[in-house]
Amino acid sequence: MVLLGRRLRATRPVCKAACFQTSSAPSVNRPRPLVTLAIETSCDDTAVAVLEKHDNASPSAANNNPVATLHFNDKITSDNAAYRGIHPLVALQSHQENLATLVARAVQHIPRRRAASETSVSGNGGADSRPPPPRPDFVSVTRGPGMLSNLNAGLDFAKGLAVAWGVPLVGVHHMQAHALTPRLVDALARPAAADEHAGVEPAFPFLSLLASGGHTLLVRSAALAQHEVVAATLDVALGDCVDKVARAVVPASHSSALPPGPTHVSGPALEAFAFPLGAASYSSYVPPATRGAEIDAASSRALCAQPRGWTFTPPLAQTRSLAFSFTSLTAQADRLVARLGAAMTEEERRDVAREAQRVAFEHVAGRVVLALEAADGRRGAKARRGQERAGTGEGQRVETLVLSGGVAANGFLRHVLRRVLDVRGFAHVKLCVPPTWLCTDNAAMVAWTGIEMFEAGWRSGLGIRAAGKWPLGELLDGSFERMGN
Repeated sequence: MVLLGRRLRATRPVCKAACFQTSSAPSVNRPRPLVTLAIETSCDDTAVAVLEKHDNASPSAANNNPVATLHFNDKITSDNAAYRGIHPLVALQSHQENLATLVARAVQHIPRRRAASETSVSGNGGADSRPPPPRPDFVSVTRGPGMLSNLNAGLDFAKGLAVAWGVPLVGVHHMQAHALTPRLVDALARPAAADEHAGVEPAFPFLSLLASGGHTLLVRSAALAQHEVVAATLDVALGDCVDKVARAVVPASHSSALPPGPTHVSGPALEAFAFPLGAASYSSYVPPATRGAEIDAASSRALCAQPRGWTFTPPLAQTRSLAFSFTSLTAQADRLVARLGAAMTEEERRDVAREAQRVAFEHVAGRVVLALEAADGRRGAKARRGQERAGTGEGQRVETLVLSGGVAANGFLRHVLRRVLDVRGFAHVKLCVPPTWLCTDNAAMVAWTGIEMFEAGWRSGLGIRAAGKWPLGELLDGSFERMGN
């Protein structure tokens, strides 16, 4: 993701008033389902969703319906095609133009429920038998991180809805929502009548690789509100790297490989151009069985159609530090294309596209392996030191790796991760990838995270402000205050 122009910055210090409060009311054994309306405006997608979580005693449980039902989920993406990146003002204007319309549509899908004691008030002040207008139990909204002005567009709208409806507000961390997306997927499929003690999957703890155009994080989630960043990018995000390589390598004649609609994203075009036959195009891929094979620049595992006189040097090859780096790959691709110039054939461009992705994705997979080795204590004192730095914890075997974010839609990335885990001693680790429509930014994941936080007793005050930067490891720290139950 490329950002053009300057972000608007707050002119006053961030308020230190309580952003989250825990309710004194019990949140378990609810007498009725929970419904939330959720808003997501952290970047260039204006998204709104209505999600309902059923309780075990509801009619849906008796009918073997799923734990959760997504009643509405839609988004509108701003048209940034002319800018080769996300223009903050264009994205903001799209939020201003489309958010109210999406919310108006979403409200029509809020389940209409009425307790026996509820009545509507007629125009003459008397009660009548009409059911009250539908409203959710609370409003969920992305509070951060993201573009500050864009976040404010959604947050201010959500505050107004919460006040008008007289319901609580839950401010959601965007990356926490990505990490919890597989739990939403499970809730949408798991029967509500299932063992209530089993809970939705994946169970904590698990690792999450969150890869998008703006973020690349490896996160260990120990509990709902306990997330530690194990590794982060030192420079640009993986999605940004893939987009830039695509713009350098993919011929203009293949622009049709991009999905229809307004977009600045070139990553899907890179995958389509590199692997025109889909998974069959990389069926011959051989994963690196060792760390040495992973960082071998002259690897015989290259996916080139024929031997070439160039290679890509893997990032951070001389260190085992838990971090990612991708700028060197984009620079190598740019230099290679410039050196070969007009003599570069389409087949050689395709080889560059394949190799850039292979080296980038193996770099990511290698860091995941290092984190898993540290968690398992496989590398002695060195691993334990890395473990302490990463906060991966001892004695808790990680069984699941979640892959989420826009880049998770790349089939070759999923293939590389699975194959590398298998050959490096982690075949037992389940790779959990949400469907493509839930990998990219959406309001459904915000709704689910809001429900999980609401059930745990968390509420946000109406005085919260958008957080352009919000470290995931500080989800409940600093400006958050915890009230006694």
